[in-house]
Amino acid sequence: MSFNLDKITRENVKGLSPYSSARNEYVSDGSTMVFLDANENPFENGVNRYPDPQQRGLKAILAEQKDIKEENILLGNGSDEVLDLLFRAFCEPKQDNIITLPPTYGMYKVLSGINLVENREVLLTNDFQPNVEEILKTIDSNTKLLFICSPNNPTGNSFSTKAIEQLLKSFSGLVVIDEAYIDFSSEESWTSKLGEYPNLIITQTLSKAYGMAGIRLGICIASAEIIAVVNKIKPPYNVNQLTQEKATTRVLDTKSINNEVNEILAERTKLEETLKTVSFVTTIYPTDANFILVKVDDATLRYNQLLKKGIVVRNRTTQPLCENTLRFTVGTSEENNSVIIALKELSK
Repeated sequence: MSFNLDKITRENVKGLSPYSSARNEYVSDGSTMVFLDANENPFENGVNRYPDPQQRGLKAILAEQKDIKEENILLGNGSDEVLDLLFRAFCEPKQDNIITLPPTYGMYKVLSGINLVENREVLLTNDFQPNVEEILKTIDSNTKLLFICSPNNPTGNSFSTKAIEQLLKSFSGLVVIDEAYIDFSSEESWTSKLGEYPNLIITQTLSKAYGMAGIRLGICIASAEIIAVVNKIKPPYNVNQLTQEKATTRVLDTKSINNEVNEILAERTKLEETLKTVSFVTTIYPTDANFILVKVDDATLRYNQLLKKGIVVRNRTTQPLCENTLRFTVGTSEENNSVIIALKELSK
């Protein structure tokens, strides 16, 4: 595999001069200054000033925690913005294509449609692993991005390290590994392999293990060269001040995060044990995430029955390879007890 970043970057992006905001041109060193450069309202209320466009304070904390450099990080308004930026930086509309591996996270397909980029789907195998041979057959000279969600949504399992490594070595485009659920997995993050693969991009989020879905903060981790390209096209103030402040406070509270993750894992085990006893559950799929996918006799019937008992789960039966499946997110102990009671009543 010969990876050439310049070759896969869109021509218009190569020559682009990014917008230079006032907060990019003068970066405060903490000194007391009179800021008259950004046409801001001068009356202090906590959010009257523009936020740091590069989120330097937050990136410094994340870089230390993840054992990478700040230059390897780009932050976005949720992972969805990060993913959209990758399309806009590397995929030529009406010309290039991407590869996705259904069943998988639905936004990859939506973003391909928005950006007029062909989405080539290669189904996972029956045990929900990448079909490496078919993926490599599907790749052509216009394939720019390969999306791998591991642990995978909606199936919950992690993908084979060997399979992913083979794809990284064989594909001359960018391999995007979506690690939204990595904090619930016993598998190591691919950030540890960043130096080995120049075409590797990892996306993570504060929405799951960090419990901050409401603030919309997504993380892109890649080589400094890839991050520099994407930085060219990101909006100058894409991560607002309140998000930066809330995220900074939360990521420093590692004790609370770890406690919550451990509780979710314990509750996941408890929920799995109950699901084994439910008469209409036929398969419980292995999971490395904060949810469990199960096959039932009639997903639509069971979904509606649970709704009537005040329980909202996700019916995934319309997804490829997921006929008659329900996805249970692991809740609090009290919420899971309600689910367990409901399942036992329906199982009688």
